[in-house]
Amino acid sequence: SPIVMSILAFNTVSPYFLIFRVGRRPVLLFSVIFILIFGLTVALSVNVTMFSTLRFFEGFCLAGIVLSLYALRIELCPPGHRFMITMVASFIEMAGQFLMPGLAALCRDWQVLQAVIICPFLLMLLYWVIFPESLRWLMATQQFEASKELILQFTHKNRVNTESDIKGVVPELEKEIARRPKKVCIVKVVGTRNLWKNIVVLCVNSLTGYGIHHCFAKSMMGHEAKMAITHNFYADYYTMAGIALASCLAMCPVVGFLGRRGGLLLFMILTALASLLQLGLLNLIGKYSQLPDSGMSDSVKDKFSTAFSIVGMFSSHAVGSLSVFFCAEITPTVIRGGGLGLVLASAGFGRLTAPIMELHNQKGYFLHHVIFACCTLICIICILLLPESKNQNLPENIPDGEHYTRQPLLPHKKGEQPLLLTNSELKDYSGLHDSAAVSDGISENTTANGMKSM
Repeated sequence: SPIVMSILAFNTVSPYFLIFRVGRRPVLLFSVIFILIFGLTVALSVNVTMFSTLRFFEGFCLAGIVLSLYALRIELCPPGHRFMITMVASFIEMAGQFLMPGLAALCRDWQVLQAVIICPFLLMLLYWVIFPESLRWLMATQQFEASKELILQFTHKNRVNTESDIKGVVPELEKEIARRPKKVCIVKVVGTRNLWKNIVVLCVNSLTGYGIHHCFAKSMMGHEAKMAITHNFYADYYTMAGIALASCLAMCPVVGFLGRRGGLLLFMILTALASLLQLGLLNLIGKYSQLPDSGMSDSVKDKFSTAFSIVGMFSSHAVGSLSVFFCAEITPTVIRGGGLGLVLASAGFGRLTAPIMELHNQKGYFLHHVIFACCTLICIICILLLPESKNQNLPENIPDGEHYTRQPLLPHKKGEQPLLLTNSELKDYSGLHDSAAVSDGISENTTANGMKSM
């Protein structure tokens, strides 16, 4: 079991730290080419060892595709459309999830199904022509020669007159071409004051959201015979997919109204309530149901368990998705690949709890749920420390990420003085010391309020 966990963790983390060195576009092309090779070879596996090895590298390449597309999507969108485009991508992913059982039923043979699933990646080879490299990342890492070529390519395709529309941009880039590219590794975040805390908080949120999701799923689908709700694989599958779709639909108005931090806090509170009620209230109902005069039956407990599980799966899916999106927005461009990698790797470790519990035949399931329930309470407090990134420009470098300040959840009333000032509202008080030093009108025995000491 520890060996399996180590291999899966490496599979999850490794592509995410490759992207900061070579860029988004090369990682995408590399991942697409090799997932086609490994994916089609999986269908020709002759034994379990060959199958497992090829599936490992297939997952490695799939992680690179997920990361590079997520980073490109965030960096190409304007501030007001980032969340909307991310939700559109989530709905497309949900559509593929709904189509998968029908596709499996049509193919019948797993080797044919594997080949059919991999073939659409051939269309992604066109992404090399459609999607350019992220200009934002090129400029942030001081690759000015590549930036100049990309800008000229844009102006040529859009038939823009460079003399009138971007006057002064190309000459400024030409002056800086001699400078060496400056690529920043994710380990630089350790020396920051606020940025590393934000990333750690979102990693814990992602781990908790995806980890506790399995606990709710097991409670609803029935890890025990008396809690079994459905016995059909397709019914279970579509139930979970439907809850995930409803969660994505609910995130759109909630995040639009409350913002990133407010929406994440609301869904985390719902997750904590569902978890604590399922652990505490159901045990209380179980004790009272054993009394002869209680009038309660096990069916009442099963109904409450199903209701709390649905609410928990609904909210925990939103917590995991919002944590990844939130991290993509507040992490600077120079280390966005590494920051996204850490959060997605945390989500992968959260998902690992499901097969670990299966390997141990569900032993320690209650303790597993209790630990994640405690984590939700910690996350509620930590979310309050995060900044709000709604309608904000993406930070380009580490100092920009450090300037993201924590704002109140509720807007200020008109005429009310905020307790926490933003960077733009801060005034320069550096001259106070000098003016106090040269002031001759205040005696030594006068206090700061102008009152003479006794």
